[in-house]
Amino acid sequence: MQTQFVNKNYLAYVHSFAPPTKHFHNCLRAFIVGGLICCIGQFLRILFETVFQLSGDELAASVSMALIFLGCLLTGLGVYDRIGKAAGAGSIVPITGFANSVASPALEFKAEGMITGLAAKMFTVAGPIIVYGVLSGTAVGLIYYLLGL
Repeated sequence: MQTQFVNKNYLAYVHSFAPPTKHFHNCLRAFIVGGLICCIGQFLRILFETVFQLSGDELAASVSMALIFLGCLLTGLGVYDRIGKAAGAGSIVPITGFANSVASPALEFKAEGMITGLAAKMFTVAGPIIVYGVLSGTAVGLIYYLLGL
């Protein structure tokens, strides 16, 4: 009985110092940034459709690759971290958040070496299945391209 009273007092004390959470404001920013990322994806889709005459799976894959590239590029330049701090979940949910989750640890640990730092941390965080899937998909695509299939 005594510990429950102490825990409640301690939690009330800690809560008095914590800044209030702005749930509506955070949700609004996440919605706006996530929607903006999706609008960029839609713009790329329309661009690839009209300029390169892509359709179907080729169009979907091209837009996905472009968004992943942009996510990795912005992570490498340090811009995506600032977007994430401002937007919260709005920057994590789209495919660019996946690209950020793969590129961030790779950049953070590259000083430890190519294998033990860059590759090992990329495999640890993103998951071996995802990384191997991307690598094997790229290898198969190159083989098909070189064979002319």
